Amino acid sequence: MLSRLCPDLFSLAPGLAPPLTVSSPPQNALLSLAETVPRPLQRVRPGAAGWPTPTMWDSLKQQVGGRLIPVYSPLANCQADVDSATCQELLKNIHNPYFIGDQPGLTQTLGWVGAWTTAPSAYAVEAASASDIAAAVNFARENHLRLVVKGGGHSYQGTSNAPDSLLVWTRHMREVTLHPSFVPQGCDRKIAPQPAVTLGAGCIWMDAYQAVTTRAGQYVQGGGCTTVGVAGLVQSGGFGSFSKHYGTAAAGLLEAEVVTADGKIRIVNACRDADLFFALKGGGGGSFGVVSKLTLRMRELPQWFGAAIITIEAASDDAYRRLLRQFLSFYRDQLFNDHWGEQIHVQGDNTLEIRMVSHGLDGDESKRMWQPFLDWLSHAPQDYTLDGPTIVASLPARHWWDVEFQNKLHAGVFVVDPRPGAGPTDAWWGGDGAQCGQVLYGYESLWLPALLLEGKSQDRLVDALFAASRHWDVELHFNKGLAGAPAEAIAGARDTATNPVVLDSFALAIIAGGTHSAYPRVRGHEPDVNLARNRAIAINQAMNELRKVAPYRGAYVSESNYFEKGWQYSFWGMNYPRLQEIKRKYDPDGLFFVHHGVGSDEWSDDGFTRVAKR
Repeated sequence: MLSRLCPDLFSLAPGLAPPLTVSSPPQNALLSLAETVPRPLQRVRPGAAGWPTPTMWDSLKQQVGGRLIPVYSPLANCQADVDSATCQELLKNIHNPYFIGDQPGLTQTLGWVGAWTTAPSAYAVEAASASDIAAAVNFARENHLRLVVKGGGHSYQGTSNAPDSLLVWTRHMREVTLHPSFVPQGCDRKIAPQPAVTLGAGCIWMDAYQAVTTRAGQYVQGGGCTTVGVAGLVQSGGFGSFSKHYGTAAAGLLEAEVVTADGKIRIVNACRDADLFFALKGGGGGSFGVVSKLTLRMRELPQWFGAAIITIEAASDDAYRRLLRQFLSFYRDQLFNDHWGEQIHVQGDNTLEIRMVSHGLDGDESKRMWQPFLDWLSHAPQDYTLDGPTIVASLPARHWWDVEFQNKLHAGVFVVDPRPGAGPTDAWWGGDGAQCGQVLYGYESLWLPALLLEGKSQDRLVDALFAASRHWDVELHFNKGLAGAPAEAIAGARDTATNPVVLDSFALAIIAGGTHSAYPRVRGHEPDVNLARNRAIAINQAMNELRKVAPYRGAYVSESNYFEKGWQYSFWGMNYPRLQEIKRKYDPDGLFFVHHGVGSDEWSDDGFTRVAKR
């Protein structure tokens, strides 16, 4: 449904969302459908009756030590005058994730055509502690305000963004504490002490990796993108480059400090409020409370991390089909294990890009493993061409996120924040830059079962991938399917809220598109609506080819279609009824709302009007 909030280019594009052809979940998958009530509850907006008075806002400001600020969007400078110096300065920085993260009125993705547009809250609490968060939660509840939470601000769904709202902004809560021997509170003699790290809700994964890996020589399971927020990723499940070995980030959560809708600051773990603890492990960020800090398990770091980077161009459609079949067979026989993660790109121009990473293998071991596949290619030079250098190599794992070390090996591996005063490790992977400041046209995901790698099913998968690539490029993220992972990783993920289909999936297919050179509501620079519509349709058509061989498989909540049908089943499967009950217990009035979050089906699309009762 189109946004009702912003009368701009996005919301004035009727019918932009393409009709989706999606396999429906089983009829018994979704329970407890809400009933319509005759008098919906309304949250209040600025200027409406009940909006807090200046005196009331000043009282909140005093409670949070002066850290209540009005919020504006830096894009407003360009909307007023695109040639102004302030606008040009913004456009120079708009693709710097650290710059965007420092702006309470911006989000990493600027919008999704036909779905949502980045827009500033009315006010923000720059939280420095759980007490600040509790004050904001209480104020929002007592005054019937729309509440929104932002740490990293990387949500493709716009869940850290809502106009006319009060924002809890955790950006500055970035303390990191390492524990050589941690036991969750109340778990003495129940859980053995283990190494752990406590991270403030404003931490991004580069903060965690610098402290845990580069400096301490250990590992914590987090996200692949260095500027993604720690708290949001864990609450959504959380996959990283090495999840095929270590499992999900949510499975590594040992304890969380969280403010619930009643304003209470709780310490939750397997021994305290265990039901809420379960919900925070993959049940979706922003739905159950505001997390102020998390404690995650630290793991042993292997000696080596590595990469395999290979780009292959096929001379014909038939050659491309053979290439896909050969690679999938090679993957099944040699790479379908906890040593290999990340992705391949199946492209419509008959190019296969391999961008994979390895865990625990030195360079010689990796090269020996890949040599049969490279030999197969070399025997058909008329059919296959290697585009660019072929890299199969490893480096000491401790230096994987070591910015200086990596950039000395290969310039541009990391891009460092060029702004004055930025730290030397304020950096992001060079390949992630296009995601910052982007506007999406479409984004879909689907878990693929491991059975598709076997026998005639593999032929069906090859046909589906080829057919899909005729509509749009397909990415297979092997680290986001846990089939082939160690038993410990499988068991850990099973004890989270993530859709259980991840356990027998060998990969997550992602098909997405957008632009990083268009800016919502900036005259002359708006996204092309017709182009967006056509590309969204093509993305959906491509994914429908994969749905033919993998129906009812669900999608990953953080990387999914804004217009996902049956999203409750897609994101959480049979865990959804349990999550509903937890939501009702800790947030009975629905204070916490995000698009397609647990309980959001009881509210209007903008989260301002209650349309169903519990």
